[in-house]
Amino acid sequence: MKAIVITQPGPPEVLQITERPIPAYAANEVLVKVAAAGVNRPDVAQRKGHYPPPAGAPQDIPGLEIAGTITHIGTNVTHLKVGDIVCALVTGGGYAEYCNVPQGQCLPIPEGLSFVEAASLPETFFTVWSNVFDRGHLQPGESLLIHGGSSGIGVAGIQMATAMGSTVYVTAGSDEKCKFCEDLGAVKAINYKTEDFEAVIKSVTGGKGVDVILDMVGGNYTPRNLRALADDGRLVMINMMEGKDTQVDLSVILRKRLTITGSALRPRTVEFKSAIARELQENIWPLLISGKIKPVINAVFSADKASEAHVLMESSRHIGKIVLTFDA
Repeated sequence: MKAIVITQPGPPEVLQITERPIPAYAANEVLVKVAAAGVNRPDVAQRKGHYPPPAGAPQDIPGLEIAGTITHIGTNVTHLKVGDIVCALVTGGGYAEYCNVPQGQCLPIPEGLSFVEAASLPETFFTVWSNVFDRGHLQPGESLLIHGGSSGIGVAGIQMATAMGSTVYVTAGSDEKCKFCEDLGAVKAINYKTEDFEAVIKSVTGGKGVDVILDMVGGNYTPRNLRALADDGRLVMINMMEGKDTQVDLSVILRKRLTITGSALRPRTVEFKSAIARELQENIWPLLISGKIKPVINAVFSADKASEAHVLMESSRHIGKIVLTFDA
């Protein structure tokens, strides 16, 4: 099969297409012929040598989400069959023509969506559900601030939280991105290059602050996040793009009864990820089928142009998801 491999840690050009054996699949796994694969920031971090795959995952083939057709099933697979079209969360190996997937991490492609649209769903939707709703306990009627509102995580979070009855605020890096986020459902988008998000949040919430913040920035955003939270607020961290070190006033946490949490999805167990898949199929997949939630695709590249896809990802010019395609 054709696969996009990381030949050595480095810039986008280290991604090269090569031939690799079709992967084996275990008794509880299926083999998927990949039609499309999503591109995500963890792929970039892995390419640079900063995000090593967990044990058992392909070590030099990135890719955390795919869509395609099941060609083989393991002996213990019970609810999938050859010929099913699925999208799936994987621990790696998505940038290839074939990928093995635990059956529980597969989801049916929502009716009406293409392979490209379906491939854009798993990584961001699993991440948002796990962190915003499971860890952050966001409830209908509560408010959510998402940093990076025009990212893949952001566009999924805006739609999911709005559909579940919450008020969403976001930050983004341009007026164009801010307008897009507001058109998508955010009540207020804050241009972090020209506005102080902490001050704006305090203003639009009447001084209360927001109930939950989903943060992928870290660094000096952390003390500002804590001050922007309401009493009993929850800060959920999923990345540290501005660094892992910061200084905070612990009295803010005590006075406002705040919760700080965070998680990385990739190393979690198959059972954990399968449980998220079931929750998504029950709560979010009907909204995708009805069109209330829609995939947002910024750019599509053929697999041999994976390096160009990574250049775009690192530029942060994109709004929504970037997807690779493989020939049928």
